[in-house]
Amino acid sequence: MDKLLQAQVEEIINGYSKNPHAILGMHFEDDTTIIRCFNPNSVSIAVKDVHTSKSYDMKVIDKRGLFECRIPGNTEPFLYELVHTTKDKHTYSVIDPYAFLPTISDYDTYLFNQGNNHRIYEKLGCHLREVNGVKGASFAVWAPMAQRVSVVGSFNQWDGRTHQMRMLGSSGVWELFIPGLVEGDIYKYEIKTSSGEIYIKSDPYAFYAEKPPQTASVVYDNSKYTWNDEDWLTRRAEENIFDKPVNIYEVHLGSWMQEPDPDPESETGFKPFSYRKLAETLVPYVKKMGYTHIELLPVMEHPFDGSWGYQVTGYYAVTSRYGTPEDFKYFVDTCHQNDIGVILDWVPAHFPKDGHGLARFDGSALYEYEDKRIGEHLEWGTHIFNYGRNEVRNFLVANAVFWFDEYHVDGLRVDAVASMLYLDYCRKEGEWIPNKYGGREHLEAVEFLQTLNTVVYKYFPNVMMIAEESTAWPNVTKPVDIGGLGFSHKWNMGWMNDFLKFISMDFIYRKYHSNLITFSFMYAWSENFVLVLSHDEVVHGKCSLLSKMFGDYNQKFAGLRCAYGYFFGHPGKKLLFMGGEYGQFIEWKYKESLDWHLLDYPMHEKLSQCVKDLNHLYKQEKAMYEADFTNEGFEWIHYDDDYSILSFARKGKDWHDMLVFVCNFSPVSFESYRIGAPLDTTYTEIFNTDNEKYGGGNMLNTEPIKAEKLPYHNKPNSITLRVPPLSTVILRVDTEELD
Repeated sequence: MDKLLQAQVEEIINGYSKNPHAILGMHFEDDTTIIRCFNPNSVSIAVKDVHTSKSYDMKVIDKRGLFECRIPGNTEPFLYELVHTTKDKHTYSVIDPYAFLPTISDYDTYLFNQGNNHRIYEKLGCHLREVNGVKGASFAVWAPMAQRVSVVGSFNQWDGRTHQMRMLGSSGVWELFIPGLVEGDIYKYEIKTSSGEIYIKSDPYAFYAEKPPQTASVVYDNSKYTWNDEDWLTRRAEENIFDKPVNIYEVHLGSWMQEPDPDPESETGFKPFSYRKLAETLVPYVKKMGYTHIELLPVMEHPFDGSWGYQVTGYYAVTSRYGTPEDFKYFVDTCHQNDIGVILDWVPAHFPKDGHGLARFDGSALYEYEDKRIGEHLEWGTHIFNYGRNEVRNFLVANAVFWFDEYHVDGLRVDAVASMLYLDYCRKEGEWIPNKYGGREHLEAVEFLQTLNTVVYKYFPNVMMIAEESTAWPNVTKPVDIGGLGFSHKWNMGWMNDFLKFISMDFIYRKYHSNLITFSFMYAWSENFVLVLSHDEVVHGKCSLLSKMFGDYNQKFAGLRCAYGYFFGHPGKKLLFMGGEYGQFIEWKYKESLDWHLLDYPMHEKLSQCVKDLNHLYKQEKAMYEADFTNEGFEWIHYDDDYSILSFARKGKDWHDMLVFVCNFSPVSFESYRIGAPLDTTYTEIFNTDNEKYGGGNMLNTEPIKAEKLPYHNKPNSITLRVPPLSTVILRVDTEELD
């Protein structure tokens, strides 16, 4: 054996070869075919020509497991099997994995290293495919600092010596095609770091994973589902999301509704519904209630239930807790066939330190920043993505494209954007590094977000990219080409905090804090806002929405109905967390089902009816959604400090579409309350949260109200109406009288 070959053999046997294909597999030397195989678990190996059935015994050329076969007089490649005999005399045959060319091209790795391979998930990861008539699975993973990378799994007894991968040039991408693998096989990558440590990692690009607490990746064919949502996708591409009704039901799939668990070791005795069962139960419920979209807390694979999905280890794998990727596609498809959009919470801000995940993936700070002053979230105990690294940006941008492309989702709500934008987020002086200009802005993260939104909208116009951003960072929803971040929408966290603080107050103090309920109108059109009453506000001692209300039992329900009426009148798209629609009394518990039995109690059932009717009214009335993002869709009438009553008009694009909202946040009723009238016409009550069918006292305006030519509230006309305590009254303006 010459010195070069011996050196390559040592690399393979000792586990630091970057190109095992250089000596393993089939090679040609003059007029001789040479086939080599490395398997320390075999005592003998034979080469068998698949087409002619000719067999050739291999010789041991290194007792540590290297075998060689020389076939003189042959220079034509042929398909062959390796027939192994193990130490316990077990015999098995496999097609040689080292007999195949790379399954990923130089151009793909070039684009990936540039950060511009937007569908890299079609190349990296595990893919069932047929190569030269042989079925199997190709594997490709990025680990540039590794000495050696192997595919390990149940098919090779988790032995990292037997399926060593090759690095493709200087790309940092390792690749191997393994014949014979089928859907359902489990695998990981065994990585030998530069310091000689051995890491066992899940596949960052895996489509499916074992059910936690198990952590292996699963070979899966993600292309077999047949979609039936063509009509929905066509309409989505043609319609402008900004002037459509968007009323989102926010859901944690594991706790929306549960069923008895026959597992005797079950912690609670109940288990979550599957994706298929959710399609049969959640979708009809959402449709009946009148919501337009479902937003799901993260469904990407995550190890810890208590993170609610926000500490992701499998960015390309839908969680196996509720079923398979195909099952989740069925759920999305069912939503679309029932005219319901699907938004996913998505977490590019940070990732956990779990050993099988992205952390120190190849022994180096690969996906994260090396310096803890920029690479760790001290508050959350997680790593921060290195947004300045091309391949990391590619991983994240392609992941966003993946969910739109493979799962047909209609939007991503990007979590924790504020933490991405500021280098000093939750850090004390000395715990962070200023940017190159000496500022606190995270310039690489800003560039990443701009690239993300530019790429997504290049491929998928009219989807939603929603920022959960809680600071005063400007132009979050403005186009990238004028310096904005390029999101379509932003959660209105300021409105949420002020609003919840106000409605939690004792009635007698509310008049001293009117700014909490009116200030949001000062900036309501600075961004494309979504008004949110989200999961974050009903946990950790914050109380449920119903429990936040001041007053006795009936006043709590009346106050919440009033609050919902104001919520629907305020400019901005809408989001409500599950349980809020019927008045969940206790805080949300991620391990347990919502308290659906409360609907057996009249006040909860009536509150649910109120929200249902508001939802359907919202979709019917263009004035409530069509001009959310321009002040032309809103007109102040008044705010009464003494009684915490406010009124305003909402308008559609056509001036004929006009409604007036009167919200009374006090427990005082008024038989004849005067407000200014935008137009000299008739006003008809179309909704009143005090209706007895909603649990109220039935103080209604049953007759149309004719405006009087009596100036009031800076309007040339005015009307008087009955205003119940703790209520929202909605009036339709009869504009046809004025034509």
